[in-house]
Amino acid sequence: MSEQGIQGRAARGITERIIIQGTLVLETPANLGNGDAEALTDMPLLRDEVSGNPLLTGTSIAGALRAYLRELVHGYGVGERPHDRVRQLFGEVRGSESVQSWLMVEDALGTASGIEVRDGVTLDPATRTAMDKKKYDYELLPAGTTFELSLELLLPEGQEREALLQSLALALQGLEKGEIGLGLRKHRGLGQCRVTQWRVRRYDLRTAAGLLGWLESDASAEKAGAAIRDLLGVNGAMPDQRARFTLKADFGLAGSLLIRSSGAADDPDMVHLQSQRGGKPVPILSGTSLAGAVRARALRIANTMLGESAARNLIDGMFGITKTSSTEQPTGSRVLTRETEVTGNLDLVQSRVKIDRFTGGAYPQALFSEQPLWGGPESKVTVELELRKPEPAEIGLLLLVLKDLWTGDLPLGGESSVGRGRLAGREATLQEHTPQQTREWILTQGEGDALNFIKGKPEELEVFVAAFIAYKEGQQ
Repeated sequence: MSEQGIQGRAARGITERIIIQGTLVLETPANLGNGDAEALTDMPLLRDEVSGNPLLTGTSIAGALRAYLRELVHGYGVGERPHDRVRQLFGEVRGSESVQSWLMVEDALGTASGIEVRDGVTLDPATRTAMDKKKYDYELLPAGTTFELSLELLLPEGQEREALLQSLALALQGLEKGEIGLGLRKHRGLGQCRVTQWRVRRYDLRTAAGLLGWLESDASAEKAGAAIRDLLGVNGAMPDQRARFTLKADFGLAGSLLIRSSGAADDPDMVHLQSQRGGKPVPILSGTSLAGAVRARALRIANTMLGESAARNLIDGMFGITKTSSTEQPTGSRVLTRETEVTGNLDLVQSRVKIDRFTGGAYPQALFSEQPLWGGPESKVTVELELRKPEPAEIGLLLLVLKDLWTGDLPLGGESSVGRGRLAGREATLQEHTPQQTREWILTQGEGDALNFIKGKPEELEVFVAAFIAYKEGQQ
């Protein structure tokens, strides 16, 4: 064997190692699946084989950080470029050569008390009824589950070290701001998480004390804080290249709301969906229910205004394509919804009976009870939407959907035919983010049908609606 083969590649010139640790807390339930087809549920959770605790793999963490940094630096839907800061930090493959990542990410074990099991169903967009053989269930880690993260950054000498530090700080800020989702259905509000406190240890390998400290995991010089940029000593700002339109609106509940879920044995026949928050079950508006209602109404509006062909082109571009045949290629949704808590409601049980339309009498054994959420003066339902890489026509369509939600014309949840799910608009905040600027509109409900614009001008929003009306198929 040659001398070069014995020695291998040249040393990477590592002069410093930085250990970053933090406690990641789930703000909404998460599905970190294991892909086991023989489990009791269709989508079971991944667990550590030894301890049985939930497991968040290092590859999942690294992939989420890499995707966030790429979007931040290049924008949504833009791929990485050769030798850019993303590949510099996380590594790349150049032909037959692999360039190793400077960042090492360990698996994280979670601490969770119990799991949540939810039912799901695929709806036919034309009939808004369940599709045959499309019923499934999945396991979720409850909100409040924690994972202990541990990452190690290797730093070389020279100009590269500052670029690596800045790239890592930008990526970790996604966890700090709660802008990174983990697991399945991130675009529907699951897997939202946040790190509120970081711990950083730095070891200078050029000194004997630093080398021994790293070998012995000495934490005497550890620094803790909420801002990772300060702990890493990173200065300067990186422009955000993401373009997005966000909508957050508060509604009152005008009547009742029922998103069905499977309750306990002693519960009524149908209860509203609940999820763990702060160790106790609370009623929620799920991201999947909200997305389904918004898509169906957006399609209805687009069909009416633009025609079927142009409407399908616009809606599929916004909400993605679901694979229904071997020739269709599924795509992801650019419309994100959030899972939010419903507050200030009343929990009352209502008994109902099924009526025979022919005789006018009650069906035998068709008495059932329901426990929906009932609105009151303090009831509040928050709707949160985000549209990535928005076009003016797409923003205009979302504004028309917001109008229908605001006026109670678009119900949420089930049993809309008996008056459930109607909302009454109170306040909305709209923001258009571009790399150049951020525009904001704040509006509230005035007397009668009047809207009060606290910030921004209504004429600016009318431009988006006009763009939707003038939309032509294939223009995007």
